[in-house]
Amino acid sequence: MNKTRLFKQSLLAVTISLATQQAIAAGFQLNAQSATGLGRAFAGDAVIADNASVMSRNPAAMALFDKTSLSLGFETITTMIDVKDASYGTQGGSMNVESTDDVGGTSVAPNIHLIVPVNEQFAWGVNAYSNFGTKTEFSDNYLASEYGGLTDVKSFNLGIAGSYRLNEQLSFGVGLDLIYGQGTMKRIAGAGFGSFAGQTLVDVDKADGWAVGFNIGTVYELDENNRFGFAYRYSPEFDAKDDDGQKITLPLPDIAEFSGFHKIKDTQFAVHYSVQWIGWSSFDQIEFRNLKGSILGSSYDKQYEWQDGWHYSIGGTYYLNRDWILRAGYMYDTSAQDSVTSISVPDSDRQWLSAGFTYNISEKSNVDFGFTYLMGDDVRVKESTPATTVTATTHADALMLGLQYSRTF
Repeated sequence: MNKTRLFKQSLLAVTISLATQQAIAAGFQLNAQSATGLGRAFAGDAVIADNASVMSRNPAAMALFDKTSLSLGFETITTMIDVKDASYGTQGGSMNVESTDDVGGTSVAPNIHLIVPVNEQFAWGVNAYSNFGTKTEFSDNYLASEYGGLTDVKSFNLGIAGSYRLNEQLSFGVGLDLIYGQGTMKRIAGAGFGSFAGQTLVDVDKADGWAVGFNIGTVYELDENNRFGFAYRYSPEFDAKDDDGQKITLPLPDIAEFSGFHKIKDTQFAVHYSVQWIGWSSFDQIEFRNLKGSILGSSYDKQYEWQDGWHYSIGGTYYLNRDWILRAGYMYDTSAQDSVTSISVPDSDRQWLSAGFTYNISEKSNVDFGFTYLMGDDVRVKESTPATTVTATTHADALMLGLQYSRTF
């Protein structure tokens, strides 16, 4: 095989690997709906209904509101990613790769939610927030640069929903989601590409697209201090196109969540919990269409192995006095990746340690602050192209901060 043909095959393999990493990034579930939820590791968030952000988790919970409610805020997500013990394999042998701990970054995710009760039975609401997103950036002189580079993927969810109260115990809700996604990905050939080293492999700037999904939910109230919620979110296949007309189709996961809330009688304390299932096993392949200059033609289907993910969270809320509410929570969050891993978007099982508070400015308005330290595990990674391989140990932690203002009218 001549060098030009080897380069073309390697370029295609890196491009496919990169788009797969985009899917991993888009599949990195970003819990950025509210600072209140962040402060309790989102335990009980499909049913607590302490502000309008609950509609992002369960549209049926809007039935618990008797006043128009507005919440708006933002979260910052700072990722701390280490790539160490790396080895870069080429046709000429293997080379050690210098460890790096600066490939993460900080992103800001705003959110806004509005719930409007119509009468005792009906309510409607609108919101905007982010469900998925990640960013990693390796230095330009990283030895295995075809596996590093820049990956910056984000999504925005615009939603409208309605709820109906059947009786004092049972309520239902349904919502429609309009999802916009955008991604920037850049790679250059590493040393293993010989005379082609340093040349651009991939330079995709802001490939984007739209998709439509929906969500449904229900709430069951035992009494004013004890209730349960269940919600299901359907996520569609997502099509993204770049300026050259190249098309990537990604199946996004469905999500189901069960939550409970219990305020302990004659105390100022409540306990709440959630179990969430994320259907990553539906991610069986990525479809590539309208490829330009590919030796495989204009179409390619990349087979992939995924596993369903689970979140298990428990939290507590302490109603200190009229002005202050304190909360904390813990979540165990399982990895979406299984046998296929990546140095540019590391993934692992994660543990969340969360805390937060509400300060009531008045009877109608308050501010919330939430904090989470997210701890990942070491993962041994191996990636390859027809020309090169890389093995490494990755570790990803994160800090999340949230601030939110809520008001009733």
